[in-house]
Amino acid sequence: MSDEHYFTADPSVPFKRAPVTVPVWGHELELVTGSGVFAQGRLDIGTAVLFRETPPPTGGRLLDLGCGYGVIGLAAAVAAPEAQVCAVDVNERALLLARDNARSLGVAERYSALLPDQVPAEAAYDEIWSNPPIRIGKQALHGLLLTWLPRLAPGGRAVMVVGKNLGADSLQRWLGEQGWPTTRLASAKGFRVLETRRAED
Repeated sequence: MSDEHYFTADPSVPFKRAPVTVPVWGHELELVTGSGVFAQGRLDIGTAVLFRETPPPTGGRLLDLGCGYGVIGLAAAVAAPEAQVCAVDVNERALLLARDNARSLGVAERYSALLPDQVPAEAAYDEIWSNPPIRIGKQALHGLLLTWLPRLAPGGRAVMVVGKNLGADSLQRWLGEQGWPTTRLASAKGFRVLETRRAED
């Protein structure tokens, strides 16, 4: 089945919800996923690796880039009660699920799920967390990252999980070449966890 519908504003497949229980950072999150949204009914392997190989953020302004049904940003909001989380996706069905999940978890006051053009131009973030949509293609992915990485505050960082067979190592090199020094935090189950830092101004 094509992944293309994950990256469209209004997926054509019928909308069917599916519950999932996600153990993450010491919490059990009861979430709802849906058809036409990435990782319906499950926690995908890459995101599971991201959670297992990293400690949670401790607070601040966080961005979940390519949020899907919201699991990364919601886990951050639950784990870090001081965090303010913005979740971004082009899939409006994903955003609907993310908002519903935020309400059910009681974090809606600190969590917003938005289309990219709904994010205020002046918004900046201490950390970006992402399982980025590698399958949109290299050029589109590069454009996505070069659009959002500059939103990091000075000294901020981005934490991403990328499949090795989907170009994690070449992406790490490319980010460094673009002036975004990137290190590998972990490697597990065919995935790399990468950390990109913005220099202190």
